[in-house]
Amino acid sequence: MALIPATILTGFLGSGKTTLLKRVLTEAHGQKIAIIENEFGEENIDNDILVSDTQENIIQMSNGCVCCTIREDLRVTLQDLAAKKRQGLLDFERVIIETTGLADPGPVAQTFFMDDEVAESYLLDAIVTLVDAKHAPQQLNDRQEARRQVGFADQIFISKSELVSAEELDALTHRLKHMNPRAPMERVHFGEVALSKVLDLKGFNLNAKLDIDPDFLKEDDHGHDHHDHHDHEHSEHCDHPSHQHGDSQGHHHHHDDDVKSFVYRATRPFSPAKLEDFLGAIVNVYGPRMLRYKGVLDMEGTERKVIFQGVHQLMGSDLGPLWAPGETRMSKMVFIGIDLPRDILVQGLDQCLT
Repeated sequence: MALIPATILTGFLGSGKTTLLKRVLTEAHGQKIAIIENEFGEENIDNDILVSDTQENIIQMSNGCVCCTIREDLRVTLQDLAAKKRQGLLDFERVIIETTGLADPGPVAQTFFMDDEVAESYLLDAIVTLVDAKHAPQQLNDRQEARRQVGFADQIFISKSELVSAEELDALTHRLKHMNPRAPMERVHFGEVALSKVLDLKGFNLNAKLDIDPDFLKEDDHGHDHHDHHDHEHSEHCDHPSHQHGDSQGHHHHHDDDVKSFVYRATRPFSPAKLEDFLGAIVNVYGPRMLRYKGVLDMEGTERKVIFQGVHQLMGSDLGPLWAPGETRMSKMVFIGIDLPRDILVQGLDQCLT
C-alpha cells in the first residue's frame, strides 16, 4: 500500500489555523483528508463543526474528510487510523496534524522517523507554520515555542498582514528570514490558503532542491567568499528593540532571536569519513537545539551530489543527481537552530574538506 502523506500544521494562536482546517473539512475539494486535532487547542474545531458531546473521536464529514481528536498519544492515533484504512473502515488519502497553539512540532516530526509502525504507513511531507502578523513581534519576543515553529517550517504563511503597516510587515518578513531562510513565505487572508500550497510540498524528501531565499542571501552575503563566515552575524551590533525600524538594509531589526540560521558554503570537496564523524559528533551534542538542517554536498569519490538533511538528532543522506557537465561543484548547507555555535560548526566543517 502506498505511504500516506502527512502534513504538520502549526502556528501562532489566532493565526488562522482553525479557519484553514474548517475549510478543508467542509469544502468540496475532492480529496479525502484525515485531520488529527490535538484537542487542547484554545479554539477547537468542534465548536462549529463537530458535535462536542459525541463519544466517538473520529468523525466523518460530508465531503469525505475525517476529523479525529487526539485523546491519547499521536502514535497510537496514527496507527489506529492506518489500521482502519487497511481494513476498509475509513477512506482517506492523507493526514493533516494540527498542533496546539504553542506546541513544538519537533517531537511530532520525529514520530514519523523513529516509530517503525508509523514509518511503515506514513510519509512526513512538510511542516507548515501560520504566523499572525499583528501579534508576531510580541509572540516572537516572548515565546521560544513561537520561534521554534518558525525555524521548523517548510512553508510559512503570514496572516492578518492587512492589520499592520508595510514597514512592520517588512521588518517581520526580514526577521523570519533570518530565522529560516529556506521556507518560502506567503501572505494569506484570514488563513485562506489554497490546499495545493499546503499539501505535497516534499519538505522532508531528500531531493537536490535546497531552497534558500535568494534575496535574503544576496543581501546578507555582501560578496564574501566562503571563508568569511559573517554573512548573518548582525546580532552583535544590533541591540535595537524589535519595534524600531529604519535602515533600508534591514539590519536594525531585532535579530538577536535565539532561533537563527546560517549558510555554509565550500568549493573544495568534503572527505566522507571526516564529515560523517564530525556531523555525528555535532548532532550528538547539539541535536536538541538543531531544528532543521539540509545540504547539497560535493563529496570526494562520487560523481553525484550528496543530499543530507535532519531534524534534531535524526539525520539522513542520499545520493542525488549527477553533477552536470560544466556545473561548479560546491557544497551548500543551511543550519537552523537555537543558539548554535556557528564558529565551532564552521571550523569543524572546514576541517572536513579535502
